[in-house]
Amino acid sequence: MGCYTDRVLPRIIDLACGAKTSQPLRRRVCDGLEGEVVEIGFGTGHNVPFYPRDLTGVAAIEPSDLSWRLARDRVRASRVPVRRAGLDGQSLPFADDSFDSALSTWTLCTIPDALAALREVRRVLKPGGTLHFIEHGLAPEGDWRVRRWQRRLEPLNMRLLGGCHLTRSAPDLLTTAGFTVTALDVFYEEGPKIWCADSLGTALSL
Repeated sequence: MGCYTDRVLPRIIDLACGAKTSQPLRRRVCDGLEGEVVEIGFGTGHNVPFYPRDLTGVAAIEPSDLSWRLARDRVRASRVPVRRAGLDGQSLPFADDSFDSALSTWTLCTIPDALAALREVRRVLKPGGTLHFIEHGLAPEGDWRVRRWQRRLEPLNMRLLGGCHLTRSAPDLLTTAGFTVTALDVFYEEGPKIWCADSLGTALSL
């Protein structure tokens, strides 16, 4: 799986995450970012065009060398300074209280220890800093058929898509990590529901 994970999967994810249908969602989640931003799971830079113009800079956390190379043109065209600043969201190489805002888009599903990553984000955010997020995961409560299929397919999905979980709940993870969720919209994107249950919002670090 090493060659597939390193050489093939980043290209698949680049194509999937570049869908036009995701652009309005990226615009929504980036709206209101302020100051110096840490973005975990930068990927191939599909959020870059939607960064607010007045950001001071973005510290990109991305483990894949190929994804970073695929992001090159977007980074070069960015109106905001972007630097690759780390490889692992579970261990951020920054001092406490370093950032004004944080950004995570369809990332928590694949981080092995998502709770550790969120605690790290909270550590490096200044008091009152805000995490902007959109994550896919566990279907809304009551959609038991979708949830049942998510549980059935999760092992295969993780194997084929770089450890991507289908049954994580972003709001629950955020609350457990010590964030206060201040805005939340739960909905289905277009496509198969098992992959398209989204949570979009903001969470405050106090």
